Amino acid sequence: MKRESFIQPDAAGWLQKFHFSIPIKVRYCETDMLGHVNNVSYFMYFEQGRIEYFEQLGLFADLFGEEKVMVVADLECQYLAQMYRSDPVQLHVRVASIGRSSLDIEYAVVASEALKAAGRGAVVLIETKSGKSTPLPEEIKEAIRAFEGTGLAQ
Repeated sequence: MKRESFIQPDAAGWLQKFHFSIPIKVRYCETDMLGHVNNVSYFMYFEQGRIEYFEQLGLFADLFGEEKVMVVADLECQYLAQMYRSDPVQLHVRVASIGRSSLDIEYAVVASEALKAAGRGAVVLIETKSGKSTPLPEEIKEAIRAFEGTGLAQ
């Protein structure tokens, strides 16, 4: 069953929603025998971008501590076009919505000014001792809302 795309209203309109991006240097070991970026590599880029996003907002220590940690609950990638080691890559990251204990995060992989892949996933704040979800502190939600602006879904 095909799911409705989260790339809305279209690729150009969706990309305008992002306020954070980082350059990605594709390493040779992240490519396959044909020189394409391997499908697994995109998930490593998503992780790098997600961590740098939280660091940029000053939230890393609050989300990755001894008592509470942010874990990936689901993650998907839509591969839209081939990408190669020599491509100049920019990864865009945004929080699309905030839940009680979770964040829905979207990722856009752009190379040579074209959208090459799109991803989304949920991360959940859990207590390390119990392994159960715990509510996101209001200060974290407010910091993300302040950064993302009015387009953030609740």
